[in-house]
Amino acid sequence: MATKIKLYGTERCHKTQHYKAFFETRHLDYIFLDVEENKDHAILLRGLYKNRKLNFPTITIGTKKLRNPSDLELNKWIEKLK
Repeated sequence: MATKIKLYGTERCHKTQHYKAFFETRHLDYIFLDVEENKDHAILLRGLYKNRKLNFPTITIGTKKLRNPSDLELNKWIEKLK
């Protein structure tokens, strides 16, 4: 099964680090897409927004896009994957 959780962010961003820890402590399969280290990842992230800005951290869960969600909101969407 393909990974349905994608985290767009940067290593230097404390909120990105929070979400990485969130997924790892729950043993969730996710892909981290560093938008500073990889131009293709930045292009993908810009494509998610009409303003074409690098709005990170952004998480996609399936087709749902979450911009800097609370842990509660994140849990809600993760539950819908099951």
